Amino acid sequence: MKNATYFLGLALACGVALSACGDREAERAAAAAAQAAATEQQADELAKKYDSAAASGDWDMARIHGIALLDQYPQSTAAARIGPSLDEVKKKAEGVRDQRRMEALWAYAQVPAGKGTQRSAMIYSKEPVDVDGSGAKPVQLVFRDHPEWKRSSYLVLQAGDFAKACYRRCQVNVVADGAAPKRMASHRPDTDEATAMFIDDDKALWRLVRKTKELEVEFLVKDGSLRKAVFETGGLDGSQMPGWD
Repeated sequence: MKNATYFLGLALACGVALSACGDREAERAAAAAAQAAATEQQADELAKKYDSAAASGDWDMARIHGIALLDQYPQSTAAARIGPSLDEVKKKAEGVRDQRRMEALWAYAQVPAGKGTQRSAMIYSKEPVDVDGSGAKPVQLVFRDHPEWKRSSYLVLQAGDFAKACYRRCQVNVVADGAAPKRMASHRPDTDEATAMFIDDDKALWRLVRKTKELEVEFLVKDGSLRKAVFETGGLDGSQMPGWD
């Protein structure tokens, strides 16, 4: 009788233990499922932000959300969906940042002149240029609209001089985004020292700059040798010079 009671108690204890173990496994499974669901929800929230930014063309913000999604929830369904498109978004974001950088290279001015306003758009060369042996200095490209002198485009040196052979007429070589060189008529003022060289066809040069990311201009300096200035022109804001486009 005692043995029967003992075995019955043992069986009940084991049953209780097995039931407790089963409950703990179920609890762990439920907790894991809840965590997985929460992770998917959080990943979905980031994916929605990514999709919204991409749809509105805010590529930099889309890049930020996409990277965060893949970093924080790499195993999520949303990450699997977003992943293949992220490289393209990164490229577009880089393009936007580069465009902003090029836009910041240009300076604009509006000053009273005569009976109206002189407007100008100016940019410095990508790298300084040594034109006279005194050391490399930036070269400036300027578009100017004056109420009396009308429109003009010209290069400006910080030191040195353009070739005296260009008093009346010479040419500069212009290369747009690595294309074949274009020869454009130019001249320098008829003075003893001239730090400006006018590029005569300002309309053609403007049109070229408006569709070019990088422009090279090769010109003659005082000793008769050639120098080249490179300008990152892709950020020109045409609205700053009304009527030029």
